[in-house]
Amino acid sequence: MCLGVPGQIVEIVDPELLIAVADVAGVRRKVNITCIVTDEHPAAACIGDWVLIHVGFAMARIDEAEAAETMKVLTAMGELQAELAAMQHSGETA
Repeated sequence: MCLGVPGQIVEIVDPELLIAVADVAGVRRKVNITCIVTDEHPAAACIGDWVLIHVGFAMARIDEAEAAETMKVLTAMGELQAELAAMQHSGETA
């Protein structure tokens, strides 16, 4: 399964190569914004955009509500994963 992680574009660091900085849950990382830049929405206009990030690329612009809901689902999935791991671990014998 491939997941996109929501983040917000906070800076354009290389407008020629279309590299930006996105804030993903408080962690800033460089992302390629080639997939979200158009003639009508140039790189400079991407600052403040919420995007889905996959393997270092901002794949699509989303609204803030969708970003929040996606983060909620991803957090729940992580909690489920941790709970399953704990259940597995508790079934082991010493």
